[in-house]
Amino acid sequence: MKLRIAATGLALLAGVSLASAQTVIIQPEQEVVIKEYVQKKPLASIDLPGVELNIGSTVPDEVELHAVEVPDVSYEYVVVDNRTVLVEPGTRRIVHIYD
Repeated sequence: MKLRIAATGLALLAGVSLASAQTVIIQPEQEVVIKEYVQKKPLASIDLPGVELNIGSTVPDEVELHAVEVPDVSYEYVVVDNRTVLVEPGTRRIVHIYD
């Protein structure tokens, strides 16, 4: 019985880990629209010392994010070190980096 409970707990934990590690997939048509939008609405680049720009990293709360105001896109963006960073607003997690 204890073994079954432990196995169930491990399975649930593994499922949570996999769910949090999922990669956000941006459709090609969304990619084009997002790129066009951020080119039309350029932002000044900011520096974030100590923050690594990686997919899955989080942007600090004090950084102002800007909405990508196009249909079917619920991300926000900021420009860091001259790279446009697409962010999931609820978690502030980086989902894509444009060089």
